[in-house]
Amino acid sequence: MYAIVEIAGHQFKVEKDQKVFVNRLATEEGKKVSFDNVLLLADGDNVTVGAPAIDGAQVSAKVLKHLKGDKVIVFKKKRRKGYRVKNGHRQSLSEIVIESIVASGAKKAAPKKETKKAEPKVEAKAAAPKAKNAEPKTEAPKAEKAAPKAAAKKATGKADDLKKVEGIGPKIASTLVEAGISTFAELAKTDAAKISEIIAGVRGNHVTDTWPAQAKLAAEGKWDELKKWQDELDGGKA
Repeated sequence: MYAIVEIAGHQFKVEKDQKVFVNRLATEEGKKVSFDNVLLLADGDNVTVGAPAIDGAQVSAKVLKHLKGDKVIVFKKKRRKGYRVKNGHRQSLSEIVIESIVASGAKKAAPKKETKKAEPKVEAKAAAPKAKNAEPKTEAPKAEKAAPKAAAKKATGKADDLKKVEGIGPKIASTLVEAGISTFAELAKTDAAKISEIIAGVRGNHVTDTWPAQAKLAAEGKWDELKKWQDELDGGKA
């Protein structure tokens, strides 16, 4: 019995007790992980094809270790320009072993729902008799209500267009935002190796070495300097 399952953005043909190298998973070593996006199941002559996935099917595996793949050399040359660039890249991988393949009956993990805390009810108090010389208090309550709104706007902040960094496309930008990196300043403070781990599930070879430096220039508003540098880059590679 074998199955075709999607793991970290790639499709694999797997069987029980088979070891597979996949893009780096967030699961720790020694922990179990399950994959619900099973596209095809084959048990002898009985073949089941999903539309696109098979409802109730699941592949369970165990993470053996995290490692890096073989180095890939990326060489770029422009004729008659005297331009030669050589870069190396090692993809972050995880080695897993398939423990079981379930054809039906598996329950998909439900997404966690954020529970809203119930606001305490304010009991209405009986109006106290007004003193003759008492001044009406009208401004204080308005100021108290306005304060939280102002604080909320300040805390929310405005996300930057991360696609302005050479090498970052729409898919990578959305992946970074989901990981909590939505501004140039946050991207500039993130290590290139950490960025590679975050976008490990995105297809393609991505070299993140220059992304923090590009984001720093963008955060400081040095667009001319950034544009001049990006003209010499190729997909984020210096």
